Amino acid sequence: MTLRKEHFLSRIFVTGSTDGLGRNTAIELLDQGHELVLHARNPERARSLDDLTARGARVVVGDLSVIDQVRGIAEQANDIGRMDAIIHNAGVLHGPALLPVNVVAPYLLTTLIHRPERLVYLSSGMHKGGRSELAGTDWSGGQTNRTYSDSKLFVTAFTMFVARAYPETLCNAVDPGWVPTRMGGSAASDDLRQGHITQAWLAASTDPESQTTGEYWHHRHQQAPHPAALNRDFQNELVAQLASHTKVSPPSHP
Repeated sequence: MTLRKEHFLSRIFVTGSTDGLGRNTAIELLDQGHELVLHARNPERARSLDDLTARGARVVVGDLSVIDQVRGIAEQANDIGRMDAIIHNAGVLHGPALLPVNVVAPYLLTTLIHRPERLVYLSSGMHKGGRSELAGTDWSGGQTNRTYSDSKLFVTAFTMFVARAYPETLCNAVDPGWVPTRMGGSAASDDLRQGHITQAWLAASTDPESQTTGEYWHHRHQQAPHPAALNRDFQNELVAQLASHTKVSPPSHP
C-alpha cells in the first residue's frame, strides 16, 4: 500500500544511537539537516554523544531492558514534542535482555510515545529462521530460551500489526544486512553505509518510493518477510501477549 506525504520530516528519534547503526543513522540524518533525538542506556553512554549534541541533537536516557525506564524514555521523548519519525534501532544479540530490548521496548515505546508520521523497526535477515510458536515465551527475559532470530521475527510481525493499526502512519521493517559494527563483527560482508541508509531514507525521504507502509526492506528494496510475520492471527496473539506482560493496551486505530 502506498501513501503520499508532501512535507519533509524534521524531528526524528533514534533508539540505541550511541554506536553502530544507530549512531551512523543519526549522523546521516543530522547531515541532512534534521532535528535528532538520540537515546543512550545511561548517563555514561550519553557522554559518547557529546559530538552530536554539539550539533543540536538532544538525548533521552534509559535502559530499554527495564520497563519502568522504558516508560521514562517515552516521557522524556513526549516532553520534547511530537516526533515526525521514530527509528526503533536498539537491539541485543543474546542474554536476558534479548526479548525486553528487541521486542518489549519497541512495543511500549510505540504505545506510549505520541504517534509520529513514520515508524521504522530494525529487523534482520535472520528473522526468517525465527520460530513462530509463542507458547511459553518469557517476555521478562528470565528464561533465555529464545533466539535473536525469534526476536526479529516477533518485531517484524509487530511492524505489520502496527501498519494495520495505524493506517495513516508509514510503518516499515528494515533488514540492515550483515555489516561490520560492534554487533555484526569484523567478518561482516556487507557495506557499512548500506546498513543504515534504508532506515534513514524511510524516516525522512520525500522520494515517492519511500512513501510505503507495511513493507519489509533490505538495502532500499522490498522483500518478502517470513510468512508468519504477515499472519494476522500470529500478529494478534503476539500483541496480546505483549499487552498482558506490560499492562499497556496495544496500538489501535482511533
